[in-house]
Amino acid sequence: MRLFRNIRLLVLAGALILAACRDADGPPSHRGDAQQADQAAGAQLPEKARAGSPEAHQNSVHPDSVPEGMVYIPSGSFLMGGKSDQASPDELPRRSVQVAGFFMDRTEVTNREFAAFVDATGYETVAEKPIDWEAMKTQLPPGTPKPPDSLLQAGSLVFHATDRPVDLRDLSQWWHWTLGANWKHPEGPESDLEGRMDHPVVHIALDDALAYARWAGKRLPTEAEWEWASMGGLEDPKYPWGNAPISESADKANFWQGIFPYSNEQADGYLRTAPVGTYPANGYGLVDMAGNVWEWCQDKYRSDTYQLETTPTDRMNPRGPDTSFDPSEPLAEKYVIRGGSYLCNDSYCSGYRVSRRMRATRDSAFGHTGFRCVKDAE
Repeated sequence: MRLFRNIRLLVLAGALILAACRDADGPPSHRGDAQQADQAAGAQLPEKARAGSPEAHQNSVHPDSVPEGMVYIPSGSFLMGGKSDQASPDELPRRSVQVAGFFMDRTEVTNREFAAFVDATGYETVAEKPIDWEAMKTQLPPGTPKPPDSLLQAGSLVFHATDRPVDLRDLSQWWHWTLGANWKHPEGPESDLEGRMDHPVVHIALDDALAYARWAGKRLPTEAEWEWASMGGLEDPKYPWGNAPISESADKANFWQGIFPYSNEQADGYLRTAPVGTYPANGYGLVDMAGNVWEWCQDKYRSDTYQLETTPTDRMNPRGPDTSFDPSEPLAEKYVIRGGSYLCNDSYCSGYRVSRRMRATRDSAFGHTGFRCVKDAE
């Protein structure tokens, strides 16, 4: 049964508040230094957080055994979690995990690839279906008024830049609920995919990503796999490209340069999504692990995941907690999204950091959310 997708339609003081979008590209929490947190917890970086060079990793698997469009990610151990003073509380304390080798899509799933899936199966995405109010209200505070039926029709959230500075706590200033917006019509019914077949598919809910992965004979990455792969063989990098500051990295990923949400200098060349592979690959050959679109992981989200006690078994190929909990919306079951999007910047959302965690309900779809798949290597 579908949940209420990508909006919390709360009627407060007679106004419609679009609050679900706080689940993605939300303001960063600059609370604490990750290094100090490691020291307080007695954590030590592994002597070697990677097993050799990226070239050695790729050469360790016969080229004929690597599925088309994927790259091999080697096994390894690393300290998962916040790697700078930008770390949010849900990225701490850092914890040691081990990941077995696996294959990962080199790029985010594109419109071309998703169209092939839809053509083969007739699949209809969550954003293409009307919202079920009976399902929606189960995750809203009791007594929440039902919104007008006109707002419960098929649609999704589309970003619109403001014309001036706004209160960054009010995400309805730039996220607009748009009827008819979906993966085929990214900005609404008057838009299409012309010239964008090699851009990442957007307006994708978790259920859509899971359906595609099953069809492709793959699965979604775990949060641990995603972070390990994003590091690209580097030792504890802040970003997939290393530690070069954001101010010097417009040529490394698609993110917001300027003042969010009204002034985008487009130093990276794009206002919205960019064709996959526009920017350099990381050490494992993966592109767009930072920016472009948020990517779904299979793990349920808990704000205290890293604080939960673990055993050696739990730390080997962790699959995430059994239950979800977000204190800002305790009734909503949420899943992890990673990697940031074209809307991220340091003044608002540092989502391009390899350790940055965000979350959304499984049927949330946004104009900056897509996915990539993985496949077991053994």
